[in-house]
Amino acid sequence: MMTNGTGRAGTVRRGAGALAAVLATTLLAGCGPAGTDSGSGGTASTSPSANPKQALLAAVPDGSEGAFRFSGKDATSDLSGVVDPAAKGIDLTAAVKDPEHGFTTRMSFLVVQERIWMKVKFTGTDGLTGLPKLPNRWMELDRSRLTDPDATPTYEGVDVGNAGPIIQAATTVEEKADRTYAGVVDLTAAEAAKAVGEEEVAALGDAARQVPFTAVVGADGNLTSLTLDVPAAGTAKAWTYVVKYADYGSAPKLAAPGGDAAQPAPKLAYQMLNG
Repeated sequence: MMTNGTGRAGTVRRGAGALAAVLATTLLAGCGPAGTDSGSGGTASTSPSANPKQALLAAVPDGSEGAFRFSGKDATSDLSGVVDPAAKGIDLTAAVKDPEHGFTTRMSFLVVQERIWMKVKFTGTDGLTGLPKLPNRWMELDRSRLTDPDATPTYEGVDVGNAGPIIQAATTVEEKADRTYAGVVDLTAAEAAKAVGEEEVAALGDAARQVPFTAVVGADGNLTSLTLDVPAAGTAKAWTYVVKYADYGSAPKLAAPGGDAAQPAPKLAYQMLNG
């Protein structure tokens, strides 16, 4: 169990997984237990901490910082959005370009409390036919109509990039100048593996036990970035896992869309998500 509030390992990855499901359907047609919010945010420090690992964990967002922006990158996807602890909400978006046909799918999920909406937009589609026609509005989903309800995001804590589980799995942490940290993470730890991707971690073999990372903490004591430099293994190329948090307390607050901005999801939306 981590010392700071976190999202369940893989929260962002499930959002990317839902996007992958939509892409697969489009082309055919044309984590561990939830964390707690019991930790406290960090405070700025100008001198090295006696325990750098605990100092870095204390910088992971815990829900007391207000709404903030995030972005994330793993082996297969890039995501960005907003986390709003007061609304128990997340807004996340991913954009993926189809290498064969050249069009881009931009998919967004909005979660507020127990409700969830989806929005899908295709760009660069000139000359293409067979793409699904969906409303250009937020489509509210009924989770009971999803084959796998866990394939779509839910609000499970503020650390949607799973920085906490990764830092917790660090075997060495050293504090550098300018609030920068560096060390080594053992990705075979269960929660860290779920956060980064269990298949990707398994492919690393013994190298998964010695993955270097760097992290930066802002002047306000809050984590601003965490980067894992994942080495090449077998036929897999080296890649980076990146989490960035920004605009603590100043990001837009989230709320359920109303009026003409939303509608119930049509049958086609469920067909896409259910594959």
